[in-house]
Amino acid sequence: MSGEKSFGVVLRGLRQRGRLTIEELAEASGVSVRAIGDMERGRSRVPQRRTVVALAEGLGLADTEREMLLATVRAARPIRAVAVAGTVVPPRSVGDFTGRGAELARVREAAERAGTGVGVSVLVVSGPPGCGKTTLALKAAADLAEEFPDGCFVVDLHGVEGPVDTGEALLKLLKALGVSDRRLAQEDAQGHAGLLRALLRERRCLVVLDNARDEGQVRPLLPAGGRSLVLVTSRRPLSGLEDVDRLALSEMAQDEAVELLRRILGAERAGAEAEAVARVAELCGRLPLALRVAGNWLTVRSGWTVDHLVRRLADEERRLGALAAGDVRVEAAFELSYRQLTGQAARLLRLLSLVPGPDMTAAYGAALTATGVFEAEDVMEELVEAGLLQASFTGRYQLHDLLRLFARARLSREEEPGEEEAAEDRLRTWLLDTAVVAGRWYKPKYGAPPPSWQGLVPLDSAEQARAWLQSEGTAWLAALRTAADRGEHTRVVETADAMHWFADLWVFWGHWPEVYRLSSEAAAALDDPYLQAVHLNHYSWALNTCERRHREAVQRADEALDCASRAQDTSQQAWALNYAAWAHMELGEAQEGADKSLAAIALFETADDREGWLQAMSSYGHSLCLLGRAEEALTQHERIITFLDSPDCPLSGHVADLTRVQTISGLGRDYSSLGRWREAADHHRSAVVHANRLGLAYGESHSLVSLGEALIELGEPEEARSCLRQVLDLGDAAGSNYLKAAQKLLDTLPTQ
Repeated sequence: MSGEKSFGVVLRGLRQRGRLTIEELAEASGVSVRAIGDMERGRSRVPQRRTVVALAEGLGLADTEREMLLATVRAARPIRAVAVAGTVVPPRSVGDFTGRGAELARVREAAERAGTGVGVSVLVVSGPPGCGKTTLALKAAADLAEEFPDGCFVVDLHGVEGPVDTGEALLKLLKALGVSDRRLAQEDAQGHAGLLRALLRERRCLVVLDNARDEGQVRPLLPAGGRSLVLVTSRRPLSGLEDVDRLALSEMAQDEAVELLRRILGAERAGAEAEAVARVAELCGRLPLALRVAGNWLTVRSGWTVDHLVRRLADEERRLGALAAGDVRVEAAFELSYRQLTGQAARLLRLLSLVPGPDMTAAYGAALTATGVFEAEDVMEELVEAGLLQASFTGRYQLHDLLRLFARARLSREEEPGEEEAAEDRLRTWLLDTAVVAGRWYKPKYGAPPPSWQGLVPLDSAEQARAWLQSEGTAWLAALRTAADRGEHTRVVETADAMHWFADLWVFWGHWPEVYRLSSEAAAALDDPYLQAVHLNHYSWALNTCERRHREAVQRADEALDCASRAQDTSQQAWALNYAAWAHMELGEAQEGADKSLAAIALFETADDREGWLQAMSSYGHSLCLLGRAEEALTQHERIITFLDSPDCPLSGHVADLTRVQTISGLGRDYSSLGRWREAADHHRSAVVHANRLGLAYGESHSLVSLGEALIELGEPEEARSCLRQVLDLGDAAGSNYLKAAQKLLDTLPTQ
């Protein structure tokens, strides 16, 4: 497949090779007969990427041929031939180059491998605009120059705007390598490429092919073995190239970004405003180009403080415009890549700026554009190839902070009136609808999604639902906030209610009090006393369990009781009493806790609410233990286990599992109060196993601390130490109180 042929000619050749008519290819690919005819006749010279992908699938092309077909499309854009700079002296490096130690080590490893004459001799350095690809390559070339005695050569391919013709680049490189004009005249373009490969195989050279446009532009310039090394920089990953190593470059680490600014500004000036310098690094998104522009801006304006620049950059609408120094503008670097995109990809880039989180999956693109996940994924991959979106091995995509601002500005400027709001509505609806379906996996009487539900992500199990809720927590919480601000009260209460039982698995997320404050306010706005009772009860739980604001928890529970009474709902009255009981016990008011737990038990029995009845029974057992009536508490907790173990138990699944863990832990606490430490340890050990199986981190940490206490009493410090260290290993998921308790107990143990 020749890169000199037009896309239409190549497409016709592939179709004829496959012995397909236009109609047959249309049926196989889903592309219309008319569109294929226009492409083959040259009327449509640069089709969209997804169209080319569909044609490739219809033709049954292998991956390599597919990439070549895509490269043919990209090559259809105008190309200009310009002189190429080749040099046999060490290339110029930036004097204040900072950081990138791991990346430079990768380049050195590639040079060492190339020196053996065995293995890959090409390294592709890719990344978004302004991430420092060229600077890294030039620094590496300068550092390694002495190891390449036959010369270092730098070729700027101008890949983003006005790409250099490959044939011209070949001629300049061959001349720099000492090939005579007479010899060059004897060979055609294919011969020139073969000659370059032969020279690079025979010699020990370092070639930097900077700013490559696509695979087709660089493929004839690459060696086929030998001891030379070629560094290719590109905004695209050039995934169509075979037998190459790859190095993906992104923003700098925070300490490296600060150090770069310090070197530009000078140690004295940077040290005088260290916090402001660190803030500039953050506002620049740690992007090298932006950091250099900011540093140069301050160098020229020596009378201005760093804090003044911070204030200018803090305004998101002006940040990109402020990052300009002379003829160097961060926004211009983004603009060059943006102009190369297909209309579909440019639109998606603009819409992705609406995603309220640090990263996203292809489902976000599908929700924003009202398309399928695979179609959105194809377009997002085009953005990755253009260096405007970063992809991770986990299937998630990241949009750099400054690119997000760039895309947001283009969104406001280029979208039709109302489209931005419509896209936001689509995204918010998808996030909250999915959150409801996922949360209900853990809610009694719901479980799996209904057959009618059609989602963009798989929620075929409770584990998948939990993973989605936690990985997308930032986004659906932001959507919930927006829904609350927009007065979408029914949506807010529905979403929050779906989380009721799931929240126990993610207690220390940090946002449940806010979730249930918003839903309580939404219920009040709906003027529905039953919903107010439900969500004030949830709010009481969150305040008590997640933030230990026990007195406020009692107040919210009292308000819930009043609303439930007005709604004449017995079950919610019982829940209000039970939540208040737990808060009273945390406040050391055990008798109040016992009284309200008993009242809750009676009301739950009246309402025939078995989930609530079990919770109140457990609450009462805990209050008995606190009151010094451990034998009665033991009987109470054993009654719960008997109920759960009975063949006709009406409860199963998540709620039953949570109650079992809670009750086994309660039994351990009862035995501890009675001084029966071996039985206490056995029950706490069992609770640890059950909590771990459920992924109940806070329950596991609580039982591990209690187990550690029992083991210390039993004179078994080594196992106690192991248990307490497991709590510390759980980190934030364990909760600060359990972390402190575990560390305090560890400090009492003899040193090893």
